[in-house]
Amino acid sequence: MQKNHYIAIEGVIGVGKTTLARLAQSEFKAEILLEVFEENPFLARFYQDRKRYGFQTQIFFLLSRYHQQHETIPAALARGNLISDYTFDKNQIFARLNIEGDELAMYESVHQIIATKIPTPDLVVYLRAGTDVLMERIALRDRSYERAMERAYIAALGQAYDEFLARYALAPVLTIDTDALDFVHHADDLRMILNRIRAQLELGAYQQPLFDHGGRA
Repeated sequence: MQKNHYIAIEGVIGVGKTTLARLAQSEFKAEILLEVFEENPFLARFYQDRKRYGFQTQIFFLLSRYHQQHETIPAALARGNLISDYTFDKNQIFARLNIEGDELAMYESVHQIIATKIPTPDLVVYLRAGTDVLMERIALRDRSYERAMERAYIAALGQAYDEFLARYALAPVLTIDTDALDFVHHADDLRMILNRIRAQLELGAYQQPLFDHGGRA
C-alpha cells in the first residue's frame, strides 16, 4: 500500500511558501494546510514593538497552530497527500528570536508538552532568499501589518532559519535558494522544484539535509 506523504514548506516571511503550496497541490494530488496568521490579534502590534508583544504573539501562534495541526493532519493523511505552508517546529525559531528570560522558559515548557502530539513531515522544503529579495517580495504583497517590518529583523530571521534547519533531524530538509528563481512566472523553475521534491520523497530514507543552490533547471 502506497504511503501518503506530508510535505511542509518553510522559509522566511515573504519567500513564497503559500504560493508554492498552492502550485504543488495538483502535482501531488494533495490537500493543503495553510497557516492562519491573520487571526492573531497581537501581530500588528508585534511588528511595531517586538519586545513588548513577543510573548503574547508567540503563545497565540503556538496554541492556534497546535489546534490546527493536531486536528487536521491525521485526518488529511488518511485521505491522501498533504502539503502545508509551515511546520509546527517553526514556533521555536520565532520564540528564540523574540522572547527571552522567564517568558522563553515558560514558552518552551508549553511547546515541549504539546509538540509530541503533532505529526512530523516526511519532507521539509526550505525556500531560502537573501534579505534584499525578501524585502522586495514583502513590499510587493503590501500587507498592512508588515509595512513596519524592519530589514534587520528579516535578516536575523533568515539567519535563525538557516541555523535551525541545518540542525533539524526530525525529517529530511531540501533547501532551495530562490533568489534566481521565479516559480510563479517561469514554468521551468516550478518544474525543477517539483522534481526535486518528488525525487526526495521517492528516496525516502532519512539523511542529512540536502542543499540545492539552484539556478534554472
